[in-house]
Amino acid sequence: MSWNIEINCSIEPYEVPALRELVGWEGRHADYPALFERCNFWAGVRDAASNELIAFGYVAGTGLQHGYMEDVIVHPKFQRRGVGQALVRELLLEAERFGLEIVTVTFAPEHTSFYTESGFQPCQGGLWRKV
Repeated sequence: MSWNIEINCSIEPYEVPALRELVGWEGRHADYPALFERCNFWAGVRDAASNELIAFGYVAGTGLQHGYMEDVIVHPKFQRRGVGQALVRELLLEAERFGLEIVTVTFAPEHTSFYTESGFQPCQGGLWRKV
């Protein structure tokens, strides 16, 4: 299936938190719309029938060489249909157009095949997290 992925599309402040909650994540309502002003770019996919936001992701960073892909989310009813991979690939294409040479992403081990099939190569690194 072909998905209409829009870069820097119009998204209401409540839409991403609602999508986050649908996949079991914290909504982080206070982050929106500020995130749109602070990231390099984002992408969204809407259901053609209902116009509901069904997928979202963004790339943040300094806008120089390196970007960080974050919050790749797909509505549970639309998972395993290719929308997530299409979204990630479009974000990577936009990263090239934006001039980024490196894009990193952090994910749970069970999502390794999703990201490798979407264009990422596993590498070693570190993660610091406040506990």
